[in-house]
Amino acid sequence: MGEVTLLIGAARAGDRGAFDKIFELLYPELRQVARRRLAHGSRDGAMETTALVNECYMKLLKQESLTPADRAHFLAYAATVMRSIIVDAVRFAKTDRRGGDAEQVTLNSELIGTLPAESDEVLDVHAALEELSHIDERLARVAEMRYFGGLEDEEIGEVLGVSGRTVRRYWEKARLLLAHALRN
Repeated sequence: MGEVTLLIGAARAGDRGAFDKIFELLYPELRQVARRRLAHGSRDGAMETTALVNECYMKLLKQESLTPADRAHFLAYAATVMRSIIVDAVRFAKTDRRGGDAEQVTLNSELIGTLPAESDEVLDVHAALEELSHIDERLARVAEMRYFGGLEDEEIGEVLGVSGRTVRRYWEKARLLLAHALRN
């Protein structure tokens, strides 16, 4: 059993130090996940990557319990959290641009100021993933982990309990369904 898996067990038991240690150990990987997702953003990728990882940390910290079982599950879960942060930030930015006066909770000004140029794409992909999840939840999870998390087939397979080859088949099917949904 790996160190991260042991720390996840301790964090589940309420050890805040273990939770902090998980982030310390996985920080380079989390930055890599964030960097892959935000690669098309502004010229200064370091600030937006750091902001996204920090927002992810804060969001996970607020949760009552830590549900992932091991390192791969934690990274997949973090990818889901990053997706929600990105989608919320894009929605906020679009509302702000249109003069929306609804009360909003600002995530992080660094993150909102450096949203990817393809923010409409983020919302379109989010909507397509929501639609796909109604058809096949597993395909939606694969697409989410690849698009928002930048995870590799083997890492996704570990999370889902299937082989990398099966993940590739799921990805091909998900890609076709998403392409069809995005064209409409």
